[in-house]
Amino acid sequence: MTPQPAADQFAECFRTTNMNNMRMLAEEEENDDGTEVTWEDQQRINTFSKLNTRLRSIEERLEELKQEKDALDDLSTELELTDEDESVLYKIGESFLHLPQPRAMKRLEKDQAVLSAQVLDLSAGAEQCEKEMKELKVTLYARFGRAINLDE
Repeated sequence: MTPQPAADQFAECFRTTNMNNMRMLAEEEENDDGTEVTWEDQQRINTFSKLNTRLRSIEERLEELKQEKDALDDLSTELELTDEDESVLYKIGESFLHLPQPRAMKRLEKDQAVLSAQVLDLSAGAEQCEKEMKELKVTLYARFGRAINLDE
């Protein structure tokens, strides 16, 4: 048998030692899997996961809408400083239109109201998701204890 180079010996020792020390749970917690997962439990877990995904999506959309609302607020301030007889470029969809300043202000107020309504709807949806997730957490933690992790 030929002797192994020192680097190979170290790598083999590291792999063996490292694999023996890697654990996600303590040994006493690891053996605590006596609870059987029923079909109903799996449905609750799946529902929780769907709600969590929906909540993250809603939060991302809310952040986008808040940034858009800030931009509209800034635009409102700028439009108030322009002359009433001036024509301004106003973005509608993908195009820009020349609108008189008073009409642009009315359109802007309407857009802000629509945006505020969307924020309220999404906020209500987020609250509903959080409420349902809280109820599922209580049920699942009562059943599985530390064997399940529903926190981020």
